Amino acid sequence: MAALSNLVSALESYRGRDRLIRTLGYCCQLVGGVLVEQCPARSEVGTRLLVLSSQLSHCRTILRLFDDLAMFMYTKQYGLGAEEEDIFVRCVSVLGNLADQLYYPCEHVAWAADSKVLHVDSAWWWSLSTAFWGLSLLLGIARSLWMVLKLRKKLRSPVAAFTSQLPRSKRRAVEAQIQSEVLTLLSNLADLANAVHWLPPGVLWAGRFPPWLVGLLGTFSSLLSVYQAVRAGRRADATTP
Repeated sequence: MAALSNLVSALESYRGRDRLIRTLGYCCQLVGGVLVEQCPARSEVGTRLLVLSSQLSHCRTILRLFDDLAMFMYTKQYGLGAEEEDIFVRCVSVLGNLADQLYYPCEHVAWAADSKVLHVDSAWWWSLSTAFWGLSLLLGIARSLWMVLKLRKKLRSPVAAFTSQLPRSKRRAVEAQIQSEVLTLLSNLADLANAVHWLPPGVLWAGRFPPWLVGLLGTFSSLLSVYQAVRAGRRADATTP
């Protein structure tokens, strides 16, 4: 019952529901793509799963129509990252926020064009929104890689005073942060591979992934995101008096 209660709580939140829809959509694309390519007898089932995956993706696109204000408030609160001590982290975070902020209106215009609300070239706007998404992921990868190297260097510092005097709880906290950054790094790498795939033909491996590979990378990224959310929830419960 506890697992069911946690699932219900997750579904009641926007982010939790989005993670579930994303994971389910990519899983459908993975299974559907495999059935269409490898199991001719089950190709009809595979096609239906691919259609379901497409509809779930469209559902997330609709829901993101309302994300601009939340993203704007986050960007405004972070500002130029004055509270961030590391100048590199500050720079990539500010640029990442800017890329995320620009991503949403571009996607909205592309969706409106596909829906015949606006008479513009949707393909161009989809490519632009994907480019901003890819840029955000690339900056996130750079940030996570920098943080992992920085934290590992801190743990392996030759200065014995650090490891000997650092409380065990704080050391574990640093190790947990490293693990979190590694998971974020892997998730962003998988998403970046898909983002490049959705760029116009001629850009690296754009358009070369079969549906099952897109589904595999997306499922991998989504499951990592779900795992991190569950782990963060458990840590929050553990620290709650």
